[in-house]
Amino acid sequence: MTSAKRTLFLPILALVLLADALDMIDATVTNIAAPTIVGDIGGGDALIKWLTSSYALSMGVLLVLGGRLGDRYGQRRLFLVGMAGFTVASALCGVASSPALVIVARAIQGAFGALLIPQGMAIMTKAFDREQLQTAFGLFGPLLGLSSVGGPLLAGFIIDHDLAGLSWRPIFLVNVVLGVVGLIAATRVLPHDEPDPEAKVDGVGAGLLAATMFGLIFGLIEGSTDGWTATAIASLVGGVAFGALFARRQTTAAAPLLKPSLLADRGFTSGLLTGLVFFAVTSGLVYIISLFMQQALGADPGDAALGLLPLTLGIIVSFALSMGAGLATKLGRTLIAVGMLVTLAGAGGLLAIVATQGLDTTLWTLAGPTFVTGLGMGLCFGTIADIALGDLAPEEAGGASGSFSAVQQLASGIGSAVVTSVYLANANLTTAMTTALVVVLGATALCLPVVRLLPRQAQPEEAVPAAA
Repeated sequence: MTSAKRTLFLPILALVLLADALDMIDATVTNIAAPTIVGDIGGGDALIKWLTSSYALSMGVLLVLGGRLGDRYGQRRLFLVGMAGFTVASALCGVASSPALVIVARAIQGAFGALLIPQGMAIMTKAFDREQLQTAFGLFGPLLGLSSVGGPLLAGFIIDHDLAGLSWRPIFLVNVVLGVVGLIAATRVLPHDEPDPEAKVDGVGAGLLAATMFGLIFGLIEGSTDGWTATAIASLVGGVAFGALFARRQTTAAAPLLKPSLLADRGFTSGLLTGLVFFAVTSGLVYIISLFMQQALGADPGDAALGLLPLTLGIIVSFALSMGAGLATKLGRTLIAVGMLVTLAGAGGLLAIVATQGLDTTLWTLAGPTFVTGLGMGLCFGTIADIALGDLAPEEAGGASGSFSAVQQLASGIGSAVVTSVYLANANLTTAMTTALVVVLGATALCLPVVRLLPRQAQPEEAVPAAA
């Protein structure tokens, strides 16, 4: 290991971890803050649905494109642009005075996040040796776990303490401070790299995917909030039409976002669909648990954040066990089935409690099944992606991994919209929660037969490119 590499290792790693932590925190803070934001600036049920969906959808749509832009124009440059744009968008979120402005600002956050996040992995792959990369990758799991806990806890603490009389706004404004620090540090420590003008970027494909997802989600939210008007139906039809054009584009583009060879692989396609549905319903589940705690049980944001803590701890515990004990290697796709069954048990426990106790339910009563649900989710997160890539050629694994990350972001946006639409469609909060839980249980159960179509095992670790 050269002296230069030793000197740059910690500063670069800290920057990349900061970028990923900002993304994870901002993806989760609105789970807690949504009711308070709506209470302050209005927007009703539509804003509750869009707060998370707008961020996740723009992130998911542009994530793969962000990686390609980094190849073409240079990872250092795109990292700086992404960090600067994310910081400005966070400031816009923090000063937003209307529902429309905060939704647009959240979408801009996600878009610049999609430029920022892919560059970190590419920069580390070029700057670090194999030993350093292994150390860096080993820190990502714990960091993302802490960030997923920290996001809701931070939101709850800030709102409960009404810092400087700003209510929810500091949950976004704190990013301005972190972003400026990160931007200054990045200009000093990130190595200069050469852009590749020959790298192809499929902007048309990204545009068609964006139109597809916006049409579908806007139609769903508009229809479930204001009734199934001509606007809602036209939006859904337009989304389907753009989706067909996007699928066609993937077979003709020089550098498609999803290579046809990947989609032709049964194991990868099955994993993609399984991940899309499972990530969607579990993302929506986390959101409605928080809403139920605040709207039905009267918990303040801080207590609701603590109420979600068992779920996050369950995810961290099971993820650590599956990685540390090598369960993914030993059990392969069977571990995914076990995780889904555990998730079903946890969500079923929540359903039984809410159905029998209604509004007399307490946060302590929900803690047990919430923890079990988290255990199941943690066994599936990461494992689905690893197994789905099991039958692919090693040279395809890197691109496939990026596509899977984008699908996970899109699933978060879809799930937040769909499951909260089901929840918010009923004025009786007990019925709303039980109905949404039934949807989650049904969708998760439908995933189980598809697990048998996945590859039996993940790829050997040494066969996967470091950039994956």
